[in-house]
Amino acid sequence: MQQRHYPTRRPTDVYLFATCLVDLFVPQAGLDAVRLLEREGLVVHFPRAQSCCGQPAYSSGNPDQARAVARAQLDMFSEPWPIVVPSGSCAGMMRHHWAPLFVEHPAEEAKALQLAERVFELTEFLVHVLEVDFGNEATPTPLGDERVVLHTSCAARREMGTRAHGVALVDSLPGVTRVEHERESECCGFGGTFSLKHPDISGAMVRDKVASACATGCDRLVSADCGCLLNIGHAAEHEGAPLAVEHLASFLWRRTGGNARAVRSPDAERRTARSRTEQTPPATPSGEALRKLERQS
Repeated sequence: MQQRHYPTRRPTDVYLFATCLVDLFVPQAGLDAVRLLEREGLVVHFPRAQSCCGQPAYSSGNPDQARAVARAQLDMFSEPWPIVVPSGSCAGMMRHHWAPLFVEHPAEEAKALQLAERVFELTEFLVHVLEVDFGNEATPTPLGDERVVLHTSCAARREMGTRAHGVALVDSLPGVTRVEHERESECCGFGGTFSLKHPDISGAMVRDKVASACATGCDRLVSADCGCLLNIGHAAEHEGAPLAVEHLASFLWRRTGGNARAVRSPDAERRTARSRTEQTPPATPSGEALRKLERQS
């Protein structure tokens, strides 16, 4: 994994690539991702024509279909704004695999490479670009203490390197204790189409994951990847296991008191002030993306 260089100026606008699983199964996670970003003063833009990242086709050995999915979206994020993705696996697909799909199409490859540099997984963006600090909440949440297990998808952990970002955010939350279990680094068995092609193996893997998480006595499992979250949550329900699951975006929003804005470091605040004086004010209201997502959900 190559070391990444992050923007030195805080952006005023971002795109949200919500992912198809968020859109179809967990829209609340998308809404809460928007809320987290808008609370930090950003204008969130949600291109309505966005769809899948193409990962199911790509990981099933169908590059032509994956290329068609990516091609349909190359021009959709035309402004030079960061593209924030509430999923490490989908972000990894866009950042690392879109460009190679167009190696025989130089013009589109160049677009994919340019786009890839602007793709950030949500927790990565919160930590390294916005530099939020949930340990210094302006308005403490009245919620009680919670013990949680953090699950990081295989792609998020090994391809995007975002486990550290999720750990940093969860560990900074007042009243939250993150506990580890012996199968934390193992795959949950979802793997996109892997769970359909090899259901027996997938089922055994997720049962091991659920049992290991439950053995910690945690209150819930949180993850930034909906595929894993749905797989683990449904397996726990099927097994009758006492394991609640929640998307990390929703967990962060809930534990930080909703509208209470996170406090950032003085250096980050100075960069924000400088950026706002040097950039043109946004033309669209900051609540527009949220209203669009609410209408869809």
